Amino acid sequence: MSTTWDVIPANALAFSKRWEGAGYANQDAIAQVDVNIKAAEKMAKLHDALKEHGYEGHDLAVYLVRLLFCLFAEDTGIFPDEAFLDYVENSKKDGSDLSARMMRLFEILNTSYENRAKLSLLPDELKTFRHISGNLFELRLPSADFNHKMRQTLLDCCLFGWGKISPAIFGAMFQGVMDKDERRELGAHYTSEENILKLIKPLFLDGLREEFEKIATKSTKTLTEFHRKIASLKFLDPACGCGNFLMITYRELRLLELEVLKSIHKQQRGLDISLLVNVNVGQFYGIEIEDFSCQIAQVGMWLVDHQMNLLVSEAFGKYSERLPLTQSATIVRGNALRLDWKSIVPKKELSFILGNPPFVGYSYQDKEQKANLLSACTDGAGQPLKNAGKLDYVAGWFFKAAQTLRNTPIRAAFVSTNSITQGEQAGLLWKPLFAQNIEIDFAVRTFKWHNEAKNKAAVHCVIIGFLCRNEYRPPAVGDAAHGVPKAAPVPKTDPDCIRPNTGGNKTLFTGEEKTPAQNINPYLIDAPNIVIESRQKPICDVPEMVYGNKPADGGFLFLSPDEATEIINNEPFAKNYIRQIVGADEYINNLKRYCLWLVSINPADLRKMPRIMARVESVKKFRLSSTKEATRKDAATPTLFQEIRQPETNYILIPRVSSEKRNYVPIGFMPHEVIASDASQIIPSATLYHFAILTSNVHNAWMRAVCGRLEMRYRYSKDIVYNNFIWPVSTEAQKEEIEKLAQKILTARDQFPESTL
Repeated sequence: MSTTWDVIPANALAFSKRWEGAGYANQDAIAQVDVNIKAAEKMAKLHDALKEHGYEGHDLAVYLVRLLFCLFAEDTGIFPDEAFLDYVENSKKDGSDLSARMMRLFEILNTSYENRAKLSLLPDELKTFRHISGNLFELRLPSADFNHKMRQTLLDCCLFGWGKISPAIFGAMFQGVMDKDERRELGAHYTSEENILKLIKPLFLDGLREEFEKIATKSTKTLTEFHRKIASLKFLDPACGCGNFLMITYRELRLLELEVLKSIHKQQRGLDISLLVNVNVGQFYGIEIEDFSCQIAQVGMWLVDHQMNLLVSEAFGKYSERLPLTQSATIVRGNALRLDWKSIVPKKELSFILGNPPFVGYSYQDKEQKANLLSACTDGAGQPLKNAGKLDYVAGWFFKAAQTLRNTPIRAAFVSTNSITQGEQAGLLWKPLFAQNIEIDFAVRTFKWHNEAKNKAAVHCVIIGFLCRNEYRPPAVGDAAHGVPKAAPVPKTDPDCIRPNTGGNKTLFTGEEKTPAQNINPYLIDAPNIVIESRQKPICDVPEMVYGNKPADGGFLFLSPDEATEIINNEPFAKNYIRQIVGADEYINNLKRYCLWLVSINPADLRKMPRIMARVESVKKFRLSSTKEATRKDAATPTLFQEIRQPETNYILIPRVSSEKRNYVPIGFMPHEVIASDASQIIPSATLYHFAILTSNVHNAWMRAVCGRLEMRYRYSKDIVYNNFIWPVSTEAQKEEIEKLAQKILTARDQFPESTL
C-alpha cells in the first residue's frame, strides 16, 4: 500500500470542511437525498444514450462506474481541478473522437508512473492524471461511441458537484439507473443511514466506542493494541447490493480510527501519522448476484476511502491518499444461498456478518428462489429441513450464517421483515436454529423501514443480532480482547424449550428505548425460547375453528347492494338465492355486501335467471383460466363456492385481519343465514362463554404475542393463536357469571345497530 502526503489541494480541503470532528457535518437529510437523486438522474441520461446506441450489459456497467469515479475524483482532489472537464471539452464538438479519448484516458489511469516515463509522446493533458490502477481500469472495454448530444450530456455531468454525494446513498440510486422500470422514483427504496446504524451500532460499533472511551487517555501501547484490533476486523455482507452497509460500516470504522490516531498524536506529536492509517477497504467482503451492483459496491468503497483520507488530511494538516489503488473490497458476484461463504473469507479471519437480505414472502417465491431456499435451510447435520418451503426467502441467510458461526466467535445481524418473528414462521425458523446453538444477542423490534425519499416503501422490519453459543462466549460490550474464552458446555434441552436462558449482555430495542434482557426469544420478548407451532386441533376441549367459505370466483358470485337490488327487480325469484356475506371488512365496518348462494339450486330454476346464469358462466371461465389444477377442476361446479364450510347454526365470527391499533380483535355472533367469507374464521356451535373468553384481555394479549402480522395488522390464525390457546378451567358458577357479562356486551352493541365496531 502506498500512502503519499503533501499539501492539501484546495478542492479536497473544501470537501473535508463539510465534515465536523470525528463525524460528518449535520446536513439536512432531504437535501442530501436531493443531491444524490440529481446525480443519479444525470447518470441515467448518459446510461440511456449509451444503451440506445448498442452499448450494454457488463461493459456498460463498468463504463458508467469508471465515469462516476472520474467525476468524483475531479471534485475531491484525486484529479487536478477541472482536469477531467477540460479533457472532455477538448474533444470535438460532434463527439466523434470522444470514444477514443476516453479509451486512452482509461489506459493511462491504469498505467504506472514507471511505464508512463517510457511514453515520450504522452500529451500534457494526460500527464496530469494520477495512476489509479486497482482493478477499476484493468479490463479493456469495447469503444463506446459518442455523438454531439452524448458529449453534451457528459459535460453536464462534469459540471455537477460530485464531491457532495454520499456513496452509500447514491449507490442504490445509481443501480436504478440501469432499469427504466425501477427508475420511477429514484431513491425510494435505498437504505437510509439511520437504518444501517440501527444494525451496526449494537452489533459492534457501540462496544468498540465504549472500549475506546475507557482507554482514550491511556498509554500509546494500549491505544496501539486497540488500533491493531480494529484494523484486524473483517466484515461480510452476503447480500450487499450496492454496498451501502459496507460503506457505512467502513466509514464508521475509519471515523473511530481517526479518534484513536488523534489520541496517539496527542501523546507523540512528532509521530508520522501517515504510517498509522491501517483500517482499509480490504477488510470488507460482499456477495451480490447482480453484476452492476457489484461494480457500484467496489467503486463506492474506494470513494468512501478517499472521503475518509480527506478527513485525516484535515486533522493532521497534510494530504493523505492511497494511490494507486492497491487494496479493494472483495465483492463476489454469485448466489449467496449457493456459495460457500468461507471460500470468500476464512471463518478464522471473519469478525462480523451483516446486511439486509432480500424480502420475498414464501408464497411469492419463484421456482429458482424456492430451490435456493431449500438448499440453504439445513439442520446441524446438513440435512434439509421439513417445511422449509413455508419460510420467507430471508430465512436462507440466517441458516447460511448459522453454518458459518459454528465454533467461532463471529457475530451476525440482519435486517428482516418482521414475519420471521410472528406466527408459524417464528417456530419454523428459530426452532432448528436454536437446535444448532444459535442465540439472539440483540433485537430491534418492529419498526417501519423508511428513508427520506418520497413514496418510500412501507415495509415493517426487525433487526436481529445473533451468535453461536457453543464452545465460545461472545465478548461483552467493551471487552478489549478480540479473542474470547471458552464457555461452559451447552446442556441438552427439551425440544419444546430448545435452549435455557444463558443470560448476559442481551439487549432489546423498542423505538428509542433500550432494555437489557436475560434472553430474547423468537417473538423478541425477554422470555424462554418456547416456540408456538402450528396445531391442527385445539389444545383444549373447545369447539373447532374453521375458515369461512372460499369463493375462488373472480368476484362474479359477489354483489354490491345496488347489484343485488337490480337483479331482484328484474328477476324476483333470485331473492331466494341472494344472501348477505360477511368478511373482516364488512363485519368491522358494518358494510353491506351480498353473494349468490346457489347450493342445491334446481337447474330449471337457474335457467329462469339469465343475469345469474351469466355470472355463473363467468365463474366457469375464470376457474378454467387458473394456473392451479384444483381450481380448473372446480370449473365443473361454477354455481358453488370452491370451499363451503357454512354452519347450520349461529356462529362466532373472527376477522382474519384487523387493525393493530385495537386493544381487542372485534368478534361476535352471526346468524347462520349470513354467509361467512374466507376473510374471516368461524366457530360453529359456540356459546356465550366461548365469546367471553375470546373477547377477554387475556386472549387478546396472547393473540398479540404469537399471531402473524400483515404489515402491523393482526393476522388471527386458528392453527397458531386459537388452537394453542390454553383456556381457563372454570366452574359452572363461574361460567354462568362470565356468560352474563358477555351478554351485556352484546346488549350494548344492539343499542347502536348503525355504528361500526
